[in-house]
Amino acid sequence: MLIPVLDDQKHYWVAEDEIEKLLRHGEGWLPSHPARDLITRRYLKHQGRLTRLALARLETVDGGLADPDDAVEALEAAADAPPEPKQRLHDQRLDRVADELKASGAASVLDLGCGSGKLLARLLKVRQFIRICGVDASSRELEIAAERLHLQEMAPSQRERINLLHGALTYRDQRLVGFDAAAIVEVIEHIDPPRLDAFADAVFGVAHPKTVVLTTPNAEYNARYETLDEGELRHAEPERAK
Repeated sequence: MLIPVLDDQKHYWVAEDEIEKLLRHGEGWLPSHPARDLITRRYLKHQGRLTRLALARLETVDGGLADPDDAVEALEAAADAPPEPKQRLHDQRLDRVADELKASGAASVLDLGCGSGKLLARLLKVRQFIRICGVDASSRELEIAAERLHLQEMAPSQRERINLLHGALTYRDQRLVGFDAAAIVEVIEHIDPPRLDAFADAVFGVAHPKTVVLTTPNAEYNARYETLDEGELRHAEPERAK
């Protein structure tokens, strides 16, 4: 049971039945363990309601650290609390990309294939990034991004930090030179195979950021979806224009 705790991740959805597994495997040692709260929180994938419920259950076990009456009250409160909304995998991915870019120490960041600006909105919240640029081949997506970010109403000091550019990632573009890092999120799978060499040259040859964070869909993540069968596509692939 400690493998997902040490890794701080689980590859399947966690529900209330995981609390029973935790109590069963932790019998005799977990209630009084000094890292009990950390173990419980990580085992339950940082889900607040489940963690509170599990800790309240642990408090009622002999050897627990709290007053039994308080533990019972905590148990009842946790049980009555509404389930927390599930965080979409896409949002988890964007949060992780933003964290990786921050950890790289970058001060200037490109979002290549920025789409409607969801990652850009996250990057703007990090003061470390003093220069942010979103690039997309779709003018409409850039308009949506500008609306999402409220560029027209943005304070001048904030507006100076961000720029949106219309451009294709398969063309050599000198405007993209000089950035510390680049994010390429769910983009590369949309590029026709014959254009991949041009994409690599444009990003790694011309733009040449020090750090690149690139993500692409992986069918193994289907296990995180309760209603998705193995091998099933999460999004329908549109037919390519002839």
